[in-house]
Amino acid sequence: MRALVQRVSEAAVRVDGAVVGEIGAGLLILVCAMDGDAEANADTLAAKVAKLRIFKDDADKMNRSLLDTGGAALVVSQFTLAADTRSGNRPGFSTAARPGEGERLYEYFADQLRAQGVEVAQGRFGADMKVSLVNDGPVTIWMEF
Repeated sequence: MRALVQRVSEAAVRVDGAVVGEIGAGLLILVCAMDGDAEANADTLAAKVAKLRIFKDDADKMNRSLLDTGGAALVVSQFTLAADTRSGNRPGFSTAARPGEGERLYEYFADQLRAQGVEVAQGRFGADMKVSLVNDGPVTIWMEF
């Protein structure tokens, strides 16, 4: 699985003008299941994200995790993270999981984050979403498992 993790002071996702998920301080996680991914990939990613020490401590060092801060996660599916841009000018997405499997692993990932003790809000798989955020730092990290 691939994820782009952004530390945010707030984030929201809208579908057809209606808010379907929003958080205050925490992480916006754009996630993509890749062809061949399994639940083990989602388990590893969820555990790593929950414990990722990218929030400031009292000494102003990135030393606290989402679990330490009590922050929330907004999980948004984004198959375009599978983009292959090595040739031509139009990205290919053949390495992304098929929609049914992608949705299953996306939901499983969100559930595994919840099982870690993280409050989770979500976008809507396959929908045309409008995501807004205030990137805190900015801190943006690419993860792949």
